[in-house]
Amino acid sequence: MTEALTLIPLDNVDPALVEALLDRAFEPERRQRTAYKLREGVDWLPGLSFAAIDGEEYLVGTIQCWPVALTDPSGRAHPLILVGPVAVAPEAQGLGYGKALMTAALGALDPRAPLPQVMIGDPEYYGRFWGFTAEPTRGWTLPGPWEPHRLLVRTSNPAVLPREGTLGPWRS
Repeated sequence: MTEALTLIPLDNVDPALVEALLDRAFEPERRQRTAYKLREGVDWLPGLSFAAIDGEEYLVGTIQCWPVALTDPSGRAHPLILVGPVAVAPEAQGLGYGKALMTAALGALDPRAPLPQVMIGDPEYYGRFWGFTAEPTRGWTLPGPWEPHRLLVRTSNPAVLPREGTLGPWRS
């Protein structure tokens, strides 16, 4: 990173600023993506969602985590945490802000009982730095189009993951 970076809880940031950053990072068409269907009707998790503020106090990045569940063929819902979007302002990409946000979100998980984390992303990047893999997700389906090799999961105990199921919002 080339300048000072401060991470703060995302709920301390004006939601309009977050939406503007997401539009800049992913374009307004982002709302049509399958990831939006996965979190439809639920709120992001404040304890796992962060904002990156640069040395001049500008919002340069955000990460949001969401409650989702994998519903197995018998109808049982297995709660997971959806990681993302990880958004970095176009002019700040490549400076390590996204990596810092990912590390903060994953580091905020309760180590006594961490839920498995799932995301849609680059398997080489997220696998190398944080241990995400597409191996356990091969029998999973999503409510929209997706590239199966990009549906990634991270867990300390893969045996808890159903081999088959449909991923969607978690409503307890």
